[in-house]
Amino acid sequence: MKVTEAELIISAGRADQFPPGPFPEVALSGRSNVGKSSFVNKIIGRKALARTSQRPGKTQTLNFYRINERFHFVDVPGYGYAKVSKSERDAWGRLMETYFQERDQLKGVVQLVDVRHKPSADDCMMYEWLKHFGMKIIVVATKADKIPKGKQQKQLAMIKRELGVDPNDPLVLFSAETGLGKDKAWREISETLFN
Repeated sequence: MKVTEAELIISAGRADQFPPGPFPEVALSGRSNVGKSSFVNKIIGRKALARTSQRPGKTQTLNFYRINERFHFVDVPGYGYAKVSKSERDAWGRLMETYFQERDQLKGVVQLVDVRHKPSADDCMMYEWLKHFGMKIIVVATKADKIPKGKQQKQLAMIKRELGVDPNDPLVLFSAETGLGKDKAWREISETLFN
């Protein structure tokens, strides 16, 4: 897909701030520091639409990006980061629950995991939670450039096993550095949004 327009339209901290309208949406989920912002920037071909941070846990709102006046990418707060208060985490949890359960425009979720590591308990819990709500999930294994080519398939098999990936859910190996997996990710996202 060629992206000609991309803009952050709102950072929503409350459900009543979610933008109305007909655009279908794909949410981006993953633990803090998995590379969500880098994924967004690479896939839409912008250097810094989504801000990357050295400080994990920085996204504390649902960030709605409008792409080509056709659909939204929605970047949700990263999970599994301890340096926020319990009350803050609870508030995010409630906001995300409302979003995932009640948002009619939501067509699917891109769940990002780090290909170098075994999925965390939070990764597994998130995947199961999304499956519980009948979500279409695209699992994207990020940071592929950080491991040797010879180990990539072994790591993917381990992620598939540990997460218990449904055979119907695509698993995409991705690198924001090299662009590996970008076309495949776009194909899966387009299919989720428009089919």
